[in-house]
Amino acid sequence: MDQPTAPSHLPIDERLIGELDRLVAQAGGDPASEEGKRVREILHTALKLIDDGADLGELKLLSRSFKELRYALKVFRQYRQARKISIFGSARTPESHPTYQAALAFSRVMADAGWMVITGAGDGIMRAGHGGAGREASFGVSIRLPFETNANVYIVGDPKLIVFRYFFTRKLMFMWQAHAVALFPGGFGTHDEGFETLTLVQTGKAPMMPIVMIDRPGGTYWSQWDRYVRNQLLANGMISPEDLHLYHITHSPQEAANHVLGFYRNYHSLRFVHDTLVLRIRRPLQPDQLDQLNHDFASLLKEGRIQQGNALKGEREHLDLPRLYFTFTKRNYGRLRLMIDRINQYDAQNHPDQALRPSEEAPLKLDLADQTGGAS
Repeated sequence: MDQPTAPSHLPIDERLIGELDRLVAQAGGDPASEEGKRVREILHTALKLIDDGADLGELKLLSRSFKELRYALKVFRQYRQARKISIFGSARTPESHPTYQAALAFSRVMADAGWMVITGAGDGIMRAGHGGAGREASFGVSIRLPFETNANVYIVGDPKLIVFRYFFTRKLMFMWQAHAVALFPGGFGTHDEGFETLTLVQTGKAPMMPIVMIDRPGGTYWSQWDRYVRNQLLANGMISPEDLHLYHITHSPQEAANHVLGFYRNYHSLRFVHDTLVLRIRRPLQPDQLDQLNHDFASLLKEGRIQQGNALKGEREHLDLPRLYFTFTKRNYGRLRLMIDRINQYDAQNHPDQALRPSEEAPLKLDLADQTGGAS
């Protein structure tokens, strides 16, 4: 029996590259720009599928998922300057349940603070999230399921309602667009989203963000979950003690909102510029506070010191904001979270009258897939 031969690799054809550049220009793009080059790269990768011998099923998967992501990004792009929080919880929670009322109150507080809510389009906690935030401040990120086909009354017919075929594209948008995540009691899906969020933040594959777990008054849902995490994951060395600081458990919607808003009190966003981690902040720290950071968080430094200054060469966003920057070990993101908390605590000391309401201009979220290099 003949052995299958590996497909040949599509060579770099200068004529083909030229044709792709012409297509980019014909569509209104600039082939010489970074954006134009990326579009050409997408087109070239798609053509490689022919040489790969991709079958129809593979082509359908790639085509449909790419279309879903392109359309979703188009919708979210119109609201790129607003901070957003993804809310997860059970679709089976009735309106009369205290957890539903907690989700309603929490989303209302976040919307009042200028945030937008991203949640599913169904019932239960998703409906509460939309009901509290209101239609104008809500995104519906729906999934096609045989037993959940209708959007709730708050988001049905809204242009910010996006319907996905695939869970993986839907989950990507939940994380890609979020500046915070809130979890209410729920089933497998809630745990799936919660653990994925924790994993992405813990490994640096998603930007650092607050993760709040909100229970009804007197409820034990998240406290029992936390007990399992401590008794099994932590006790057996599967996570680090600092990882426990990546999430916050509360029974109060207002406390949960304060926790999220407090995370962005002075901290604004982070980016890597090659091997240097840059923390954008709203107001500079005092010299003695910077010295204390260097003393207490030296374990995060690969070399050198934490420095304070202006935007680094190659950065393109929020150039007016001061920076803290250092060569990060790219390990122990739980301890990095503690450092951000300390930065915000210093700001509370320096500016006690500063409101928790964040700036109107949020950082762009289009670097989720690349947290290891480059500037933006």
